[in-house]
Amino acid sequence: MSNALQQTIEVLAKEKGIEAAVIITAIEDAVLTASRKYYRSDENLRTKFNPETGQVELFAVRQIVEEVTDPAMEISLIEAQELYGDEAAEGMEIEFPKPTDVLGRIAAQTAKQVIFQKVREAERENVFGEYGQRLGEVITGLVKRFESGDIIVEVGRVEAQLPRREQSRAENYTTGDRVRAVIKDVNKNTKGPQIILSRTDPVLLIKLFEQEVPEIYDGTVVIRGAVREAGDRAKVAVASREREVDPVGACVGMKGTRVQAIIRELRGEKIDIVEWSDDAVTFVTNAISPAHVQRVSVVDEAGRVIEVVVEDRQLSLAIGKKGHNVRLAAKLTGWKIDIKSEEEKRREVEAQFDELGAEPAPLSVPDLDEAMVEKLNAAGIETVERMISATATELSGVLGISEGAAEALRQGAEAATMAAGGAVGSGTTEAAQQEGIEPLAPAPGWLKLPQTPPGESPAASTPTGEDKKAVNQTADGEDEKAVNQTADGEGDGGESPEPTSVGESTPGETPADEGATRDE
Repeated sequence: MSNALQQTIEVLAKEKGIEAAVIITAIEDAVLTASRKYYRSDENLRTKFNPETGQVELFAVRQIVEEVTDPAMEISLIEAQELYGDEAAEGMEIEFPKPTDVLGRIAAQTAKQVIFQKVREAERENVFGEYGQRLGEVITGLVKRFESGDIIVEVGRVEAQLPRREQSRAENYTTGDRVRAVIKDVNKNTKGPQIILSRTDPVLLIKLFEQEVPEIYDGTVVIRGAVREAGDRAKVAVASREREVDPVGACVGMKGTRVQAIIRELRGEKIDIVEWSDDAVTFVTNAISPAHVQRVSVVDEAGRVIEVVVEDRQLSLAIGKKGHNVRLAAKLTGWKIDIKSEEEKRREVEAQFDELGAEPAPLSVPDLDEAMVEKLNAAGIETVERMISATATELSGVLGISEGAAEALRQGAEAATMAAGGAVGSGTTEAAQQEGIEPLAPAPGWLKLPQTPPGESPAASTPTGEDKKAVNQTADGEDEKAVNQTADGEGDGGESPEPTSVGESTPGETPADEGATRDE
């Protein structure tokens, strides 16, 4: 390998990171292409690189046959034996040398282009084979230049592209800055860099946590999901495989050292670390943090819709700046989150009750059969109120009956409505007897007033003179008896009997039970 061409091939192979055999094959193909352009024949041409001389040799190949049909591609067995003796046999190939020094400048330029193309293809294949299996890996590079908003990053011997759409709006770079990004894609395009980097992909956040948190690296803590809005906010759901390990505390670190390192790398992006749960209500409650949730209810299980109610002063915090918090929570949990304040929820419930109370009463009138109801509904009279407001003539025309019968139906509907309204507000409520408590019997000596029969006025039952006299005598006797009993009790030093009737009191005094009720 003392010739100059061979040394040049070795240097180029080391610079491009490809094998020397690939470059030699490229040179042979270049000379072959140039030779075909120059000779313009149907001959089967073949090139070989001679490492001893450092020259590319050109040959015209002919196959030995019994009878020649194509002189440019074949040679007879007799002619071949004349050239090579008895060693020549049918089916063998003979190479006839052809000069390459006559190719000229145009052929040399063509050969140069072919060599460059072959070397580029080999280099791209090498890059694709090396980085194609490293998708999702974080690499470090240097900012080399800017192209229409895209950043070209130098990664080792190759160039990678950081497109504008994959850049965080909170970041600015200058030439020579060091960049850490995740490999998002590797393509085989013939133009431009093959490696596409990203600074906004959630995979970058996950890889940074794996580098900073040993519990995630060894599998004790698992990242169940991560979502980002690059430059503003990110949410990470973590779970622990060991009960003794707190997943959120492990990711935060002592005094926040671990998560602060990641925040600095992402140029101040806020990160919410929440605990993952297989229960949708618990998971959504955790994902809405830092806002405190009052109630969470599943609205539609199939459509994955969930409703979250928070305090009025927590609503803006739950939604977040420009809706970042609730939008990221929805992406993280996979549920559509309908977030409301307590005041908004209260108004919604009141509106539902108002709608239920405002529903018109259906037609339910005595002497009104189903056929009549259908006729009235067809005429637009669907409620009792509408039927009462209609005239007898209108009802007669709709139902096909006389005006007298229609007026009777209308009056019946009006009477039924008034009766229903009176039953609601004027009913008599009797005290229900509680279980285990016997009804109070009238005490001896209590007066039993005569009841007024139904239909009579109170004047009809006024006591006569004899009745008055009897009542007075009874009352005087009872009072005297009560006074004597009281005097006897006080004279003997005994206690007065407790009242049997709860709630009766001496005029001017307040019952004890009534005061307790007020206190309560």
